[in-house]
Amino acid sequence: MQIEGQIIDIEGKRIYPGVIHIDNGKIKRIEKREIESKQYILPGFIDAHVHVESSMLVPSEFARLAVVHGTIATVSDPHEIGNVMGVEGVNYMIDNGKQVPFKFYFGAPSCVPATTFETAGAIITAEEIDELMARPEVKYLSEMMNWPGVLFNDEDVYKKLAVAKKHGKPIDGHAPGLMAEQARDYAAAGISTDHECFAIEEALDKLKFGMHIAIREGSAAKNFEALYPLLHDYEDKIMLCSDDKHPDNLVEGHINLLVKRAIENGIDMYKVLKAACINPVKHYSLDVGLLKEGDPADFIVVDDLKTWKVSSTFINGREVAKDGKTMIPKVKNEIINQFNCNRLSASDFRIKADGKNIHVIEALDGQLITNDLLLSCRIENGFAESDIENDILKFAVINRYQKAKPAVAFIRNFGLKKGAIASTVGHDSHNILVVGVDDEAMTKAANLVIEAKGGVSAFDGDNSQLVPLPVAGLMSEKDGYEVAIAYSAIDKMAKEMGSTLNSPFMTLSFMALLVIPQLKLSDKGLFDGKAFRFTSLFE
Repeated sequence: MQIEGQIIDIEGKRIYPGVIHIDNGKIKRIEKREIESKQYILPGFIDAHVHVESSMLVPSEFARLAVVHGTIATVSDPHEIGNVMGVEGVNYMIDNGKQVPFKFYFGAPSCVPATTFETAGAIITAEEIDELMARPEVKYLSEMMNWPGVLFNDEDVYKKLAVAKKHGKPIDGHAPGLMAEQARDYAAAGISTDHECFAIEEALDKLKFGMHIAIREGSAAKNFEALYPLLHDYEDKIMLCSDDKHPDNLVEGHINLLVKRAIENGIDMYKVLKAACINPVKHYSLDVGLLKEGDPADFIVVDDLKTWKVSSTFINGREVAKDGKTMIPKVKNEIINQFNCNRLSASDFRIKADGKNIHVIEALDGQLITNDLLLSCRIENGFAESDIENDILKFAVINRYQKAKPAVAFIRNFGLKKGAIASTVGHDSHNILVVGVDDEAMTKAANLVIEAKGGVSAFDGDNSQLVPLPVAGLMSEKDGYEVAIAYSAIDKMAKEMGSTLNSPFMTLSFMALLVIPQLKLSDKGLFDGKAFRFTSLFE
C-alpha cells in the first residue's frame, strides 16, 4: 500500500511532496518526489488527558467517533469507572478498547476513592496499582488529585508514587490553583503534568518547576483561551486535551478543533502540531507512529491547512475513517455495574430551616471551580426551599452504593424555571446528583435514573426524558451516534427548562467534585474545598 501527498515534517518544520510506502502496518519507506496531490499527510492527533467515561460511551464507541476527527490515540484516565468498580472497571476499559483499531493508553488510578469525605464504590490500593502497571496498556499513574497528601507526606500517596517510579512510568498531576512553593514541592515529588490550570500565571509557575501543561478544552472546563499563548514559548512542554467530552460535542470535533483555533490565533503551525501530535507520544512513551520510516503507519490526511478538515485517518496502516465517516464497525459491549439505591420520596429532600442565610454553591459556566455565596434563604413553613426568582435551587447528592439519606444544599446558575435534572455521572464517586425547583420534581428526576440503574434524566413538570447509562452508571453500550442524538435532545430539554449553562449535565457532574475548590456537595454533606473539610449550610 502507498499514499502520496504533501508530507508535514513537524519536528523538521518543513513540508515536502512524497509517497509513503506501507507494509504490514508499518511505514517501510518515505520517498521524496514531485507529485500532483495537494492533500497533506501528518501524524494523528492525541488527546493527552481524557476520561473516556465522560463521553457516556464505552471505549470502542468513543473510538468510532474520535477517528473521524483525526484522533488516533488517547491518554485515558479510567478513574471514573475505577471509583465505581475498582480494578474490574479499569480492566473493562482496557479490554473493551482492545476490540477496535484505536490506540487507547490508560493510567492506573491513583485516587480511588478520591477523598474520604464521600462514598465511592471501590478502593484501589498501591498493590493493585503495581499489578495494573505491569499491563502494557497502562502507561502512567493517573492524576494525583490528593495534592495535600503529596505536600504533607501522606504514606499511602507516596507508596503509589513509588510504584510508578519503580515501573519507570510518568505521574500525572491534578493541582488546581497550586503555585509558588506548593507547586514546586508538588512537582518535586515526581509529578510531571497538570491539566487543571485556569490562569496563565499558574501554568507558568508549574512550567518553571519542570511540569508539562496540558491545555484543556472540554464540554465543561474550557481553559484554551487563557492558556494557548503558552505555545509561543513552551512548544516542548505543552499538550492538548479534552479531559471530559460529552457525546454531542465529540460528534462535532475533538483535538482537531483546538489545532485550528490555535493556528487561527497566531500560533506557529509546527508548534501547535508538536503539542497535538508529538509531545504526548514522547512524554508517555506511546506506541504511536510519528511518520518516520519503521514507525507504525499512524497518520491522518487533511484537505488543507486552513479548515483542517480530516479526509482520512489511518492506524497501523488501516483506514479507520474516510470523508467524515467512521470505518470502525460496532462491536458487542458487555455491561458491568454497581448500583444499590432505592426509590426516593419528596420528603427525602426536605431541609428544616436552621437560619436565615445559607451557603450557596455558585456554578461557573466553563469552569470546574465554584464560589461560596452567602445568600438569604427562602423559608416556607419552617423549611428551606428553592428560590426560582433568585436562581437559588435545591441540589442533592444521593449515595448510590447503599441506602442513605440524601445530602441536600443549594446551588446557583443552573437557571431552571421548572422541573429538575439528575445524573449518575457525579465526579469522582459517581453518586446521584439532582438539581430542581421543588422536591417533587427532584424526586421524579432522581427516580428515573435510579430505576434505570444509571443515566441522565430531565423532568419539566409534565414530560420526562432519560438517557440510560447501564455500564457502571456512566456509559451506554449503544451506538455512539445514537447516544449523541439522545443526549442532544435531553440537553435541549434542560435548556428549554431555563438553564443558560453551555452544558448543564456536564456542569452538574462536577458539583460533587470535592478536590476542586471552593464549595461542593458530597453524599455526606457540604464541603469547603479550600479548607478541605465539611462546612455548615446555614449561617
